Amino acid sequence: MADDEGLPDFEVPVGLFQDLEDLKAEVARLSGQVRQLTDGIIADEGVPAADDQEPAGDEEEGEGDGEEEPQFPPFILMLDSPEYDDELRLLIEWVEGVLVPGYLAEPSSDARWCHMWFEHPVAVARLHALWLAWQELTDPATCGYTGPSTWHRDHLDPCLRELRPSTGPYAGCTKGEHQVDHRLPGLVPSAWSRPEE
Repeated sequence: MADDEGLPDFEVPVGLFQDLEDLKAEVARLSGQVRQLTDGIIADEGVPAADDQEPAGDEEEGEGDGEEEPQFPPFILMLDSPEYDDELRLLIEWVEGVLVPGYLAEPSSDARWCHMWFEHPVAVARLHALWLAWQELTDPATCGYTGPSTWHRDHLDPCLRELRPSTGPYAGCTKGEHQVDHRLPGLVPSAWSRPEE
């Protein structure tokens, strides 16, 4: 083996061969999907697709893979009962169990909070969005270790700045008193019509 004298002396890890085989299998699978997609386009145009039977089986596997992806909960305001009620119940558990004891100080005129927050639609919408972000950003599998910091900076702080000021959704609520209708606008006359004289 005189040809081997110029090559460096090192061993190829066994895992490298396995990785190559995995890559070959993945390329073959993707090539099959491309072929299925192009055959589907040709079939839609009225031209008969080649290998019509084989891609159909592969296509079902591809669709099955898509259905196995994790399903994310919809935004709470897009839900109807009973799904809305179930999601609100879970949100209440999180707000009362995590947010209130961990992040909310005593309410004041500058930092309001309503004990009936779940009756304020604006608060429910903002807190639900905050909770969805918390679920994603406190899981190291989805966000790494910087997720909680991002959640505080990008989600918690802005949410509390919008909910707790004296002009926020709890503006009419004081300690022990709850008022939902304070944010609902009354009848506003149109700027384009003139009062009849």
